[in-house]
Amino acid sequence: MFSIMMNAQTSTPMESTIYQFKVEDIEGSEFDLASLKGKKVMLVNTASKCGLTPQYEQLEVLYKAHQEDDFVIVGFPANNFGDQEPGSDEEIAQFCEKNYGVTFPMMSKISVKGKDMHPLYEFLTKKSKNGLEDSEVEWNFQKYLIDEDGKLVKVISPKTLPTDESIVRWIEE
Repeated sequence: MFSIMMNAQTSTPMESTIYQFKVEDIEGSEFDLASLKGKKVMLVNTASKCGLTPQYEQLEVLYKAHQEDDFVIVGFPANNFGDQEPGSDEEIAQFCEKNYGVTFPMMSKISVKGKDMHPLYEFLTKKSKNGLEDSEVEWNFQKYLIDEDGKLVKVISPKTLPTDESIVRWIEE
C-alpha cells in the first residue's frame, strides 16, 4: 500500500508547481506557466494607482538586468486593495508601457484574494497546495519567488523593493 502511494505522488510532480496553471495575458492570449520551466520566476500583483506603483520601474530594471540569466517577472494586475487598479487590461498595458517602459510579461487583471481569488493565487497562498507556507497577499506588489522547478521558495513583502539585495542574490545563485 505504501509503495502505491509513493508512486501516485511521484507520477504527478506538476501538482505542487506553477506549471499546472494557464492564465490569460494582458492582450487576451493564453499564457501557459509551464513555458517557464527551467527559469527563476517572480510573480507580482500590481496596481497603477498605488503608492508602491513606482516599483514598476525597479521591476523593469531587474528584469532587463537578469532576463538573460533565465529569470522572468510576471505581473498580475489586481484591484483588490483600495480600488487601485480600476482600469481595463488595455488601459493597464498603456499605463505600464508609457510610464515605466514595462517589457516583462503582464497578465490580464485577476483577483488575488477573497471569494473570487484566482486559482494561481490560491496555490501561492495555501501551504496545502504550494508545500512551503500559508500566506496572505498583504497589498499590491507582493512578490512570490519560484525556482527553476516551478516551486514556491519565498514570499516577499510588498514594501521590499524588487532590486533588494536578497532578491538579486537569489536570482544570481
